[in-house]
Amino acid sequence: MSAVAVLRLPLSVDLGGFVQLLQRMQVPHRVSEEAGEQVLWVPETISDDVRVLYQRFPAGDPDQQLDIPEQAPIKRPGFLQQLRHSPLTALVLLASIIVGAVTLLGENLQVMSWLTFLQFRIVGEYIQFTPLADSLAAGQWWRLVTPMLIHFGILHLAMNGMWYWELGRRIEARQGSINLLGLTLLFSLVSNYAQYVFGGPGLFGGLSGVLYGLLGHCWIFQLLSPNPAYRLPRGVLVMMLVWLLLCLSGLVSMIGFGEIANAAHVGGLVIGCLTGLLGGLYSRRKASL
Repeated sequence: MSAVAVLRLPLSVDLGGFVQLLQRMQVPHRVSEEAGEQVLWVPETISDDVRVLYQRFPAGDPDQQLDIPEQAPIKRPGFLQQLRHSPLTALVLLASIIVGAVTLLGENLQVMSWLTFLQFRIVGEYIQFTPLADSLAAGQWWRLVTPMLIHFGILHLAMNGMWYWELGRRIEARQGSINLLGLTLLFSLVSNYAQYVFGGPGLFGGLSGVLYGLLGHCWIFQLLSPNPAYRLPRGVLVMMLVWLLLCLSGLVSMIGFGEIANAAHVGGLVIGCLTGLLGGLYSRRKASL
């Protein structure tokens, strides 16, 4: 359900009392700051009612004159219910766990060689990579996306899995499983190819390139077509972008986190912002019709 701006007020106006009234009435809402104004967003279906309510109670209802019945607190869905609502998100995570188990989190090179971007074989103490064109000519097209399932260590898998669960569920709830699958494969393809082009032949993997794609998608989509599903806490966005800059600076590798697939992160973020731009513009245009 799309949200619309029902109030645009100067920052000097105290909106706190009215926001408390909306909270008492359990009306979905959010307040943002844009161009020196505070903007109140609510679902489009109740926007007219909220405008009328503000005209009557601009300072809220501090004396509780309104008879608002007590409502039972909203229960958060349980884990099994979340799984039923997010089957594709759960499937990608399950595949990552299975691949992590059979590859021994990067230790079983023989199994890894079937999933890496470039096929390779061990020659003595060296790794010899097969040109990408040869693998594709042999029909091994899965290599363009399967590196997202490879993880190097339990922390790598746990962190990427946590963020995919958080971001993937949002997109699956808002745009459906098919769109999440398409975005995941697209972000994996672009981030893997970017890492190959700018990083050269090597062993790389993980969902982090896809995660930056999902982050960019939610970020830009939300700016153009605000909706609760894609509303990320500002701290999360800042943290992810700061982490990207730290990785690009080389500091993260210096303190012992190993080699970072920076090109994959940047490639994922760029393509994610592009899909968010296209999706946000389409959603806004659709809502205006």
